[in-house]
Amino acid sequence: MKKRILLSGLLLVLVGLFSVNAQAVGGDKRSEKEVKKWFKKKEWLNGLQLKPHKTINEQEFARQYKINKAYWDDAFAFLKNHDLKTIAKGRYPIDGENVYASVTMDSTKDFNKTNWESHRRYIDLQYVIDGEEKIGVSPVNEAKVTNEYNEKKEVANYTAEGKFYPATPGIFFIFFPSDVHRPSISPGGNKPVKKIVIKVKAA
Repeated sequence: MKKRILLSGLLLVLVGLFSVNAQAVGGDKRSEKEVKKWFKKKEWLNGLQLKPHKTINEQEFARQYKINKAYWDDAFAFLKNHDLKTIAKGRYPIDGENVYASVTMDSTKDFNKTNWESHRRYIDLQYVIDGEEKIGVSPVNEAKVTNEYNEKKEVANYTAEGKFYPATPGIFFIFFPSDVHRPSISPGGNKPVKKIVIKVKAA
């Protein structure tokens, strides 16, 4: 009898530990409808007056935000609290190697001089501050690897049949490890684009 009670107690402890661990790795139990409602309210932007692009994977963002809320709050706060029009080119630490920003001023490129790419350790939040470019987006599982993942450069390259969208001021993109993206494409005439990419460590 005592043995049975002991085993039952041990089982309850193991179930509890499993439940805590599942939450720790970010199991989000909300339905797709609940996530969509949460995403649409945009409270997670904490007052940042920019629009998320329609290509953002809402379910994956909800999962990542739940696990690393502080990272994302810091990223959005950086965008909100800096004058992006006047911010200088360079790298800006936000939370050590967990979250950092890179501001660039580069010309867009002809399509055949750009590449499909993805990352593993970091999620890209990309925002065009001034100018315009086109960005391609495709699921990584529908892309074919052309250059295997390079850990030092934190990138892999692909061929893919994606969709292309204008990237203009006011709208930001988020690319997860499950996305391949092709940024910096000229919309016609290679012109300078001021852009910020915030790297957020992926869960």
